[in-house]
Amino acid sequence: MSRFTIQTFVNHMNISLQIKAMSNCLFLFLLLSSTLNAQNFGEKGHPMNKSTDSREILKYWGTTPNGEINLYESAYKILSAEKNASYADLIKNSSFKDLLIQQNREILAGPMLGQIKSNGASVWLRTLGPAKVEVWIEKTGEGKIYGPVFTDGKTELSAVVKIDDLKPSTSYPYKIIVNGITLSPSVEQIIKTLPEDNQYEEVKIAFGSCPHRWGLGNHTLLEQIQERGNQAMLFLGDIAVQDRNDHLGMHRADYLLRDFLPAWQNFAAQTPVYASWDDHDYFDNDKAGIPEGYSEKGRNGVREVFKHSWVNHSYGDEANQEGIFTRDRIGPFDILMTDNRYFRTGEKGSFLGPQQMNWLKEQLLDCEGPFIVLSCGSMWSDYVSNGKDSWGVNDPEGREELFSFIEENNISGVLLISGDRHGARGFTIPRKSDFGFYEFEAASLGARIGPPAIDPSWDTQLYGTDGQFAFGEFTYLHAEQDPAVVFRLVGEAGNIIYEKTIHKSELTP
Repeated sequence: MSRFTIQTFVNHMNISLQIKAMSNCLFLFLLLSSTLNAQNFGEKGHPMNKSTDSREILKYWGTTPNGEINLYESAYKILSAEKNASYADLIKNSSFKDLLIQQNREILAGPMLGQIKSNGASVWLRTLGPAKVEVWIEKTGEGKIYGPVFTDGKTELSAVVKIDDLKPSTSYPYKIIVNGITLSPSVEQIIKTLPEDNQYEEVKIAFGSCPHRWGLGNHTLLEQIQERGNQAMLFLGDIAVQDRNDHLGMHRADYLLRDFLPAWQNFAAQTPVYASWDDHDYFDNDKAGIPEGYSEKGRNGVREVFKHSWVNHSYGDEANQEGIFTRDRIGPFDILMTDNRYFRTGEKGSFLGPQQMNWLKEQLLDCEGPFIVLSCGSMWSDYVSNGKDSWGVNDPEGREELFSFIEENNISGVLLISGDRHGARGFTIPRKSDFGFYEFEAASLGARIGPPAIDPSWDTQLYGTDGQFAFGEFTYLHAEQDPAVVFRLVGEAGNIIYEKTIHKSELTP
């Protein structure tokens, strides 16, 4: 072999080694980059994402006792094994029963507060089997028992006990009684009534969407909502269930995860909650109506599990057992929560459906509070993702019909809230006159990254952020002539990300 040939061979070897070394460095760089870029909740490389096993979410925040983890893992195996597995199946399992005895557990889930008023509230819980449920309220040194309400398989072993004849602006400790036995609270259990009707002091309500299971375990976030004095919390979808379609056993397992998270236990026992669904806790991403390959029976089953896992005043058309839209009143705020999933057929006008649209118009005319909080699980405006999976793509004519109805009937004080597009954004929605709607989105209860948070072309945008835990908050400011609402987007550390005061006169067509 010539000297030139040998040298050429050596050169080729050196180049090959260099290329291999560079390839290894590039691989390590890409791997490191992927790891660094996956520090946002919800991304594939982050431990908390849509594919994360619920059992891992229970462990993630580091506050769930080992005994509770073992009990949930046992329940998860039972509920995930069969499509129609129920809570009643848990108590039939000997291993689960043994763990119950070890934990000295007396109920399966709860308590959870809802339907707060100046003179009362409602208390939800889930029992281990068919049972008689009562609630004891402490009143000026003595007690009163409310109920009984009886749980069974038809109620998913859940009970809602209504509490009344309480005094305004007063705190009442309460205890749960099951089958005549008073349970010792594991967290602080207090009902704080609202101010007297039509004599409102400062009233605060929080709202948001997209905790995607793990956000419900964030102590810092939920405690911030409480510490700021919010008297209720509105959840607008993608809350506790993640993409379970019509596997009712997994829907139930995810709701049980919620109820085993210590942060949620402490929060729900003291802060009244209101809930609607969106795609992920309905069936799966962007699904609505009866999705292809599924049945009316499956859709109705999902509705029944949802209905018995929350404490709303009502759930859609109760007579025909359709949908989960609801109305309530929280002090100066009339609350209208729409259902943008159940009634869709793909046909024009089916985003809410004629039945719900007629109901919504009737409720809007009937509202008497200074302000109306009108929610939709997805966004009202089309700025983000061009109206994907929402009004802009599915039913712009229906949205125009609704907005025109509000204007033509001079319905004032309407505040639009929404979710779905991960992150938090606010917009004004201009109308033909000088009047315009305000939309406040806070799809940031899970700190997920979504579509662009800010875009220079969105010339009516108020704020935009993503990748951080945050919630929306309305504070009512009383005034005889022109009351106001202060909107704040609040980070989990209590930092004010955005703030705007809006007078009712600005919300009058």
